Amino acid sequence: MKVSLKYYTIKYLIMILLLIIAVWAGLFYAYILDEVHDNVDDGLRDRKIQIIKAVYLNPQLLKNNDFGFNEFKINPITEKEYQNKSRLYDKMFYMEYDDKDQPYRVLEADFIDQYKNPQRLVIRTSTVEEDELIYDLTTALVVLYILLVISIIAVNGYLLNKAMRPFYLILKKLKKYQFGIPFSQEEQKYSITEFEELNKEINEMIERNELVFYQQKQFIENASHELQTPLAIVINKIDLLIQNDNLDKKNLNFLTEVKNDLRRMVGLNKSLLMLSKIENSQFNKTSGIDFNTLVTHLVQNYADFIEFKKVKVNILEKGMFIADFNQDLADILLSNLLKNAIKYNNEEGTLNIMIENNRITFQNSGIPVSLDESKIFTRFYKHTSDHTSTGLGLSIIKTIIKQYPGWEVTYKFEDKMHYFMIQKNRI
Repeated sequence: MKVSLKYYTIKYLIMILLLIIAVWAGLFYAYILDEVHDNVDDGLRDRKIQIIKAVYLNPQLLKNNDFGFNEFKINPITEKEYQNKSRLYDKMFYMEYDDKDQPYRVLEADFIDQYKNPQRLVIRTSTVEEDELIYDLTTALVVLYILLVISIIAVNGYLLNKAMRPFYLILKKLKKYQFGIPFSQEEQKYSITEFEELNKEINEMIERNELVFYQQKQFIENASHELQTPLAIVINKIDLLIQNDNLDKKNLNFLTEVKNDLRRMVGLNKSLLMLSKIENSQFNKTSGIDFNTLVTHLVQNYADFIEFKKVKVNILEKGMFIADFNQDLADILLSNLLKNAIKYNNEEGTLNIMIENNRITFQNSGIPVSLDESKIFTRFYKHTSDHTSTGLGLSIIKTIIKQYPGWEVTYKFEDKMHYFMIQKNRI
């Protein structure tokens, strides 16, 4: 799934920050916990020293064999039980106030009293407050972690939106740009150097492309127009030769074939020029076109051709197809579809033109096999051996449709009938 640069950046930034903050929070928690334990242990060690000193001053303390108010006890031990090192550990003791066991930190230390007897000093201190501190610390860390992540996402989202705004403006400008259409190059200043340079390079690239486009367009138009004149002259000269009574049948047939080839060249030249003009967006003016009326007029205009082919034409109006379209392109579009449906129809065949609110369908009889759907709209594709065809009629239709977003032309073959459909989709 594709995402925008902004969300792509935020996604990986969040993943990295989550990991970094989680590691930091863990280390911070461990450090604070260690400091709390060290503080408690240091207090116990200090109390040990103070109690042993007090024992030497007051021997009565040796009789303190149970934990009392001072939270320590002293019990005699054997020499085998005596250990030089102090021991620190955690242990649960019953607490009357809560009526349950609570955690304590305990220090055991062995010493020799003033009577040369080994004694074991056990000091304890409640760690209930320590546990509450750790719980509060954990809660605070979790809340801080969540707030940090939310804050970072919000701040980065805001900063990325602000920083990427020039990029989206440049992208919007590129989306609107089309060859041959005047392009607004308003002076825009960007605070980010890279976007300023990008905008400058894009403007220069567009100027270069427009120059090349204009030169190519002029060359194609000039070449096509220049070809029309000599071709027309040659055809007229051949007509004069054909009218010569001294020509035998063989030469007459030869000249007729040459004339037909030249006429085909003229048609090919006109079609290529038309394709160039359409692709160069030279038919920009649009208006509301009544396709129902246009189809009716075209059928009337091609009445002689229809009668010659003995094709039965039926116009079935199931709705009103009115759309914003260029008048010339609409004429070319429907004319090519109509001519194609008549020319390649069977003699005494059928042509049904169905008009709906957003679709026109040309249904015609013809060769009893499907055409190649992957190639039918490509240039110079021919599905018959007809040498008079330029192979550009359907390509022109496809090129016209491409000029209008939301429109499409499709082909299908069903029940030995060919269907060409023009449809305007809602966008």
